[in-house]
Amino acid sequence: MSKKNIRTVKNTLKRLWALTWLLILGSCFSYAQQINTMEKLKTSGYAPVNGLKMYYEIYGSGITPLVLIHGGGSTIETTFGNMLPLLSGYGKLITLELQAHGRTNNRDAPESFEQDADDVATLLKYLKIDKANFFGFSNGGTTTLQIAIRHPEIVNKIVVASGAYKRDGFIPGFFDGFQNATLDNMPEPLKVAFLKVTPDKGSLQVMFDKDVSRMKTFKDMADDDLRSIKAPALLMAADHDVTTPEHALKMSHLIPNAQLVILPGTHGSFIGAAEVGNAKGSKLPEVTAVLVEEFLIK
Repeated sequence: MSKKNIRTVKNTLKRLWALTWLLILGSCFSYAQQINTMEKLKTSGYAPVNGLKMYYEIYGSGITPLVLIHGGGSTIETTFGNMLPLLSGYGKLITLELQAHGRTNNRDAPESFEQDADDVATLLKYLKIDKANFFGFSNGGTTTLQIAIRHPEIVNKIVVASGAYKRDGFIPGFFDGFQNATLDNMPEPLKVAFLKVTPDKGSLQVMFDKDVSRMKTFKDMADDDLRSIKAPALLMAADHDVTTPEHALKMSHLIPNAQLVILPGTHGSFIGAAEVGNAKGSKLPEVTAVLVEEFLIK
């Protein structure tokens, strides 16, 4: 290759690198703009819900809102911090924090997926919302199943990400980790996020203990419970999740109008959950947002 051609190739590569960095910087700037815009338009408050003061946030506007339900041990930010800007084009988004989580206080009663479902339904009644779509992750996914079973009248469509309805749906050895669990075992990003919004280590311990107790006593749902779900459902899981792809497939066969998506990654990676680590470098949450929006609007 001649020196002239070599210089041409080098100059072309420089231009390509410059264009690549401009695109990356433009994408980051656009993402930051979305976050700033959403924060400006956010409304938040506390609702009287079955003995709780339940914290909630509302973004955007629309006829049928999308209600996002976080995972165990999480806050709104740790589960959906990366997803919220990506879903901003959908319309009205409602996020919340369940019993003892984040900014919502505790009641003198154990946690249960059934009670969480009833609490979400009561919150929507308080907000004067007759019908909604629901997107739940992990424990929030199991709660979403319970909402569809116990409160079908308020459900339009559901998205269940990494949820489970039976103990055998989790990977082998999953429940062993709860037998001697202590607060030290809780992922550090989740502890930091909780204390940021509720700076009380006693409340953090209460939330941790209740979450552990619920998982140790996890109760199976009946197959007929899932067969009773009439709402269209999108089931999502990662191929190396804490729930097995086979379990997600089984649920997709039981729910009459269900679709299934298995994505590469680990628990929380396809929504950019905080405990995953460097979630901002992954494009998987963008893929998830597109799949969710397409499912909801069609």
